[in-house]
Amino acid sequence: MSDLPGYIRTCLNTGKLLSLAILVSGGIVLQVLACALYNNWWPMLSVLTYVLLPMPLLFFAGSDDSIFSESDNSWVNFTKFLTGASTVGGIAIPSILKHAGVIGWGAFAMELSSYFVFGLTIICYLWMSDEDEYSIL
Repeated sequence: MSDLPGYIRTCLNTGKLLSLAILVSGGIVLQVLACALYNNWWPMLSVLTYVLLPMPLLFFAGSDDSIFSESDNSWVNFTKFLTGASTVGGIAIPSILKHAGVIGWGAFAMELSSYFVFGLTIICYLWMSDEDEYSIL
């Protein structure tokens, strides 16, 4: 991609950023619709996991170690554990709410689809940031 002119690279990077913004917006819309359509705001409880998910990475992961590589550093391992626990919470909270009868099948399906849209967004960001020069991971 380095052989392309600068204005085309800028346009492609803007398109990548726009597609990520559309995916995030779609996830937020599904999250809000799961609550608003069924007049039950308990599914918004799973937003806590979306907020808590990047916190261990921000606080405990060092800049010298990649989160995807094996490490002997106990803080990096603790970060991976907390991130995994928060990720499981994104599926567990709607499942528990559905099992308890607090939310219906429609809200449950929208919650899970919102979770998977956010997961797809993160995967696309990681895939796109491998080839960009302004990557943070």
